[in-house]
Amino acid sequence: MAAPARFPRVALVGRYGSPALAAPLAELADFLTARGHSVVIDEGTPLPAVDSAPAADLARHADLAVVVGGDGTMLALARRVAPFDVPLIGINQGRLGFLTDIPLAHMTATLTAMLEGRYLEQRRTLLAVAIEHTDGKREEALALNDAVVNRGSLGTMIDCAVAIDGRFAYALRADGVIVATPTGSTAYALSAGGPILAPQLKSFLLVPVAPHALTHRPIAISDECSIAIRVTQGLDAGVHCDGQDHYTLAPGDCVTVRRAAFHARFLYPEGHDYFAALREKLHWSATPERITPPGAAS
Repeated sequence: MAAPARFPRVALVGRYGSPALAAPLAELADFLTARGHSVVIDEGTPLPAVDSAPAADLARHADLAVVVGGDGTMLALARRVAPFDVPLIGINQGRLGFLTDIPLAHMTATLTAMLEGRYLEQRRTLLAVAIEHTDGKREEALALNDAVVNRGSLGTMIDCAVAIDGRFAYALRADGVIVATPTGSTAYALSAGGPILAPQLKSFLLVPVAPHALTHRPIAISDECSIAIRVTQGLDAGVHCDGQDHYTLAPGDCVTVRRAAFHARFLYPEGHDYFAALREKLHWSATPERITPPGAAS
């Protein structure tokens, strides 16, 4: 069979260390091969008779990446493939599944329609994070959800100075401060009391974490702004990107966050409704007595 015009090369990525994914990944590989796609899999999740590639090189071998797992797996892959403009489809084998939203039981039927062109595309903003240390060392990272400057294992609060576009905004004594994208507004920022931003908004959130003053509140700003967070005091501070990439901070170190030069591309089934997803994931419109506790019999 000739390779289809859309997405001739498809990369598969599964959640690491999950033996339960072997069967659905094999099913997906067979399904895609039968349709005429060439399939490559991340070498961390090998399948017999399927070509593999290192995670760092996967985007060079793919026109589309399909993730089977949870949002954490998707976050890690999105940061790798975004610079190569490779779109992503997520099949949920995790918990909430804001990014990996296609049910495992419906994956082949849903993918059939999407591979025939019946899908919606959303481009999500990423954060470009630069860490300037007082010793002159510089580190860089990407984040799709958030960059979080916070206290470490010693448990003491940290002091920070926050500047926006080079202008001092406020000083903060707290457990930390979150810089979140609209995608990350339903993650840690939400738990810290931040608002939900619709994905198409061109905004960043600045959300304090357990501030030592009642006057500190979350704020939304334009994603064209540059945000600088300098640690002024704190023995064990750090910055964490998507909760996966971690960097140690010392007093005087500065974290600068800007909008990245590229976007993450997500493909969703035709008819995808962001607000319906929020109702389902966050139990909107459900009274407490109608919410079944985790582990309870339905």
